[in-house]
Amino acid sequence: MILDRLEQCPRYLDLHPGFAPAFEYLRALDPADPEFGRFELDGERLIVIIEKGTPRTQSGARLEVHRRYMDIQLTLPPPNGHGVEIIGWRPLSECRALEATYDEQRDIEFFADTPRTWLTIPPATFSIFFPTDAHAPLAGEEEVLKAIVKVACHWS
Repeated sequence: MILDRLEQCPRYLDLHPGFAPAFEYLRALDPADPEFGRFELDGERLIVIIEKGTPRTQSGARLEVHRRYMDIQLTLPPPNGHGVEIIGWRPLSECRALEATYDEQRDIEFFADTPRTWLTIPPATFSIFFPTDAHAPLAGEEEVLKAIVKVACHWS
């Protein structure tokens, strides 16, 4: 898991070939006028979802993991950014309470374990979750505007 400010994204470009186009998109995104929905940036290799996230609170947030994609989640800054995102995190290797088996079509699996830590993600801050990171998004109490870029683990 990585947590950093958007202006620091060049540090991470060499970690995966999909990170450069993902961060290029995020840096060019106009938070004052985002287009909501799900869009393919590079076929199924790079997908972006722009959404207003409804808060679930810490007690309602569920740990999820993905096998085919890494998530880059960016809390969008003002003027239209709302609130601060709270995301729970726990290493997948410590998850024991399977809640919903892996859904291959949606690339998601849920666990009922409690997050080990809670991350505060202010506007203009991103987090990267790898397949080894169980994460519980939208655990705060405020609606947030966010961009999620799904980066295929296998880039060939």
